Amino acid sequence: MVNYKLLTPGPLTTTRTVKEEMLTDHCTWDEDYKKITRSICSQLLELAHVSDDEYAAVLMQGSGTFGVESVISSVVPEDGHLAVLINGAYGRRIAQIAKYHKINTEAIEIPYDRYPTAEDAEKVITECGITHLAIVHCETTTGILNDIKSIGEVCKKHNVTFIVDAMSSFGAVDIPAAEYGIDFMISSANKCIQGVPGFSFIIARKSKLMECKGRARSLSLDLYDQWETMSKDGKWRFTSPTHVVLAFLKALDELKAEGGILGRNKRYTDNHDMLVEKMNEMGFKAYIRPEIQSPIITTFEYPEHIKFDFDDMYTFIKERGYAIYPGKLDGMNTFRIGNIGEIYLDDIEKLCGIIKEYVNTKLS
Repeated sequence: MVNYKLLTPGPLTTTRTVKEEMLTDHCTWDEDYKKITRSICSQLLELAHVSDDEYAAVLMQGSGTFGVESVISSVVPEDGHLAVLINGAYGRRIAQIAKYHKINTEAIEIPYDRYPTAEDAEKVITECGITHLAIVHCETTTGILNDIKSIGEVCKKHNVTFIVDAMSSFGAVDIPAAEYGIDFMISSANKCIQGVPGFSFIIARKSKLMECKGRARSLSLDLYDQWETMSKDGKWRFTSPTHVVLAFLKALDELKAEGGILGRNKRYTDNHDMLVEKMNEMGFKAYIRPEIQSPIITTFEYPEHIKFDFDDMYTFIKERGYAIYPGKLDGMNTFRIGNIGEIYLDDIEKLCGIIKEYVNTKLS
C-alpha cells in the first residue's frame, strides 16, 4: 500500500501524535473521559468567541452530515419555513435533508462562482416568510468562502434563526459566532482542527436550543436531548467514538501550539497561494476569483494545452505520495486540491513538481 498524504478537504492528513492518542481504550462512563468531553466543549466555545452563558457546544456521533441533519431535523418546527442559500453541492445537501424530513423549504440556487449576498437573504426572507435560514460557509464544491457576516445581520434584523455549516472553515477561519448572529454552527472533528473522522459538533445559542425540546424528527439525532444529557456531566447519550474523542483533544492542543486559528489560517493561506502560483505557471486556471476564494481547497479547470485525463493524473500523483480530489461541478471539467491538514509549503512544492512531471509527459 502506498503511504500517501491527503490533499483533500477532509478526512485529511493528521499528525502521528494525533493518531497515537487512539492507541488508548477508554470507558464512556469514566469520570476522566467525561472530563475530556467537557474540556472539548469548553475549548470549542473559546474558538467561536462565545461564553457558556449564551452558547453551548454539543458533540454528535457521526460525520459532518450527521451534525447538519441533527440541526435541521431538530431546530425547524413543524410550522417553520426554511431557506437554504445554495452555491454548491453541500448547500444542496442541506435542502435534501430538509426534504427528507418534509420541512417547508425554499432552495435558492446561486451560481457556483459567486456567493449569496445580503440582498439574496433579504429577498427570500421578506417574500416567503422565512423562519430559518441556512448556508454553507466554505463551500468545498469550489473552495468559495461565503459572506456569512452580512447574511447574519439580515437574519438578526428579521429575527430569523441563522444556521451555518462551517464544516470546512471552523478552526482555520475566524468565526465570532455571536457577533455574526449565528444561532447554530456545525463542524466536524476531521476538518481544520485536524482530528480524525467520527463525530461532528454544534455551537448553539442556548435560548434557541431550549426551544427545540420535543421538535426532533429523529431519536439518535435529537440535538436537544444530546445537549441535555451531555450538559449534566459530559456523558454522551449513546456510545461515543472514544478513540476519536481522545485524538480530537490532542488536535486541539496542537491547534493552540500552532498559534490558534490565526496561525493555522496563515499556513493554509501560504499553501494556497503557492499552489495557485505554481499551477498557473503550468497552465492550470483557478475557478474561483481570488477575492472570494478560501484557503481551504482550490478548484482548477482542466487545461487546454495538453490532452488531459484526471484519473490518469490522479494515479500518477498517488504513486508518488499524494492524493487529490476530483471536481464536483455539473457540466464543467474541474479537479480540486486541498490545502489543509498536516500539509506544508514543502508538500505543495513537491506536489507541483509531480504535476509538472506529469504535464511534461503529455507534451513529449
